[in-house]
Amino acid sequence: MSNPVTLAIDTAAPRLQLALLRADGGVDTEILDIAKGHAEILFDRLETLLSRNGLAYSDIARVAVTTGPGSFTGLRIGLSAARGLGVARKIPVLGIPSLLAISLAAAAGPVAVLLDARRGEAYFERFSAPGISLDGPRLLPIDEARETVPPGAALITSPFVDIAAMVRFAATADPAGYPPHASYVRDADAKPQNAARVPRRA
Repeated sequence: MSNPVTLAIDTAAPRLQLALLRADGGVDTEILDIAKGHAEILFDRLETLLSRNGLAYSDIARVAVTTGPGSFTGLRIGLSAARGLGVARKIPVLGIPSLLAISLAAAAGPVAVLLDARRGEAYFERFSAPGISLDGPRLLPIDEARETVPPGAALITSPFVDIAAMVRFAATADPAGYPPHASYVRDADAKPQNAARVPRRA
């Protein structure tokens, strides 16, 4: 049975990652370490990936994108690209939480993902198996997060998704369970202005 041609996009970390799952089950990837400038090169790299596999935009049947936590700008770029393709092609768009996507790099068994969130804190999530969350992502003091790792669980601390594993996961996941909305875990630092705080001219 053929697979739906699936595209995966990850721009949450300082790396542009694209993966394409072909109908024959083969996966091809395009990966570039880059801290900024994802928007300028994303579609050029995507066209390279499609061309290399003899495919066109019209062949893509579903799109998946990481939703964070991660770089605010990077997340918005990835989400915008995925949603745009979804609207243009009228295909499902899946938002895969970044910690879940990272957990897919484990071979099997219980997994814990712990990412440095700075300020002495960590983004942390436990999984009974790769892709199966136990209690959702949390922001914890980093020492507490390390103490919360279940005995015998594989611990992943790299912020980089295995994009090939993610595209395979997305090809069979139910889109209804993975809405393409950003997930920041930590509240935004910026506070909206209100009438009392907006400076007024004399």
